[in-house]
Amino acid sequence: MIRVILVALFLLSGCAGFPGGSGPTTSRAVPAVDHVPTGTPDAATARTKLAALVVAAPVKADGYVRDCDKGAACVFGQPWADVDGDGCDQRSQVLARDLTDVVRKKGRCAIQSGRLQDPYTGETITNVSKIQIDHVVPLAEMWRSGASTWTLERRTQAANDLRNLVAVKGTVNQSKSDKTPDEWMPPNAAYTCPYARIYTGIKADYALTVTPAEQAALQKALTTCG
Repeated sequence: MIRVILVALFLLSGCAGFPGGSGPTTSRAVPAVDHVPTGTPDAATARTKLAALVVAAPVKADGYVRDCDKGAACVFGQPWADVDGDGCDQRSQVLARDLTDVVRKKGRCAIQSGRLQDPYTGETITNVSKIQIDHVVPLAEMWRSGASTWTLERRTQAANDLRNLVAVKGTVNQSKSDKTPDEWMPPNAAYTCPYARIYTGIKADYALTVTPAEQAALQKALTTCG
């Protein structure tokens, strides 16, 4: 009799959560986010490109100065230049591309509001001030793997290449800093493959070198592409 009463109370409470039952669950899988810029190679092409990269030790970061304030070296040019001359800087272009429900500031290219499904975490970000633009291949890493010998014009082009720019959650971007794939990968495992495809494509297109550890990490990441 006591057991019958307990079962009745359980059902009345609306909890149909017996182990193995079909009731609702409070856990939610991280959504797969396949934000990849136009021009990103598919998995098979990325594997081919990766195999062709020159494997070499990185050069020292001597001379690398990203800061452009007060006469600093500014080796990759002014951030977020309007390299294609369409009147919108690259940051605004990436936000407009990667966000949904975009609202621009009146009479300007700048983004006032929008919604980002962050590929690095799977989270939804609705505050534009908490969104940053990540260089998938960090500029410091470009410098270490070949860009130190380029002209300023080529470095400015690379720094503003839309294929290497992705809108992401700011705090995650900061934690990544200038780490390479053997040191850091997106917390959202569903984005491992897209991230490796973007990274490999940029390294190949700019003829940048990779270290053995970096190459191995990219090879492993590309195996997740299916």
